[in-house]
Amino acid sequence: MSNTVALNKPWHPNRPPMLAVGTIVWLASELMFFSGLFAAYFTVRANAAGHQWPPHGIKLDILQSGIFTIILLASSFTMQKALFDEEKGDRRGARIWLVTSFLMGLAFVLNQAYEWHSVDFSPKTNAFGSMFFLMTGLHGLHVILGLVAMIGLYARMAGRAGDPGEAPVFQAVSYYWHFVDVVWIGLYSALFLLK
Repeated sequence: MSNTVALNKPWHPNRPPMLAVGTIVWLASELMFFSGLFAAYFTVRANAAGHQWPPHGIKLDILQSGIFTIILLASSFTMQKALFDEEKGDRRGARIWLVTSFLMGLAFVLNQAYEWHSVDFSPKTNAFGSMFFLMTGLHGLHVILGLVAMIGLYARMAGRAGDPGEAPVFQAVSYYWHFVDVVWIGLYSALFLLK
């Protein structure tokens, strides 16, 4: 009889939520996608004419981009704080930190749009320009998708009491946000810092 009860047990406390597992598998495919972009970038860089990289005349604002890189990375900590508050049942704190993360991510995207408008090269200028706009554009699109996910998560938290699926969704969005932040570290290093 006890074996029957154990076999029919619907909840497994040591098993991760399927949404979290699915998110991790999806992020692994995204990692392969960005790995391909990095491979293409470093291949183009290795074959650059005159071996000067970035090519002569390319000027990037390393300081301004660095400040917004710090803002984006700090949003990872605020997102994690929001998740911790959600898991503790502090939905008000979770909302506050979620909105803070959203605003920091939005500031990053707005700065990216400003950079695209203010640089003195285009995707047609040279190989660096093509790779710069491709890589930052695809990353920016991922950040925007993360912001949309945060809006959806905030809307889901509109009621006074959460539903049982709220915490796993929060966890999945936080995994995605951390991934986007880590990818930007690689992009910022490759595009702005490595000469």
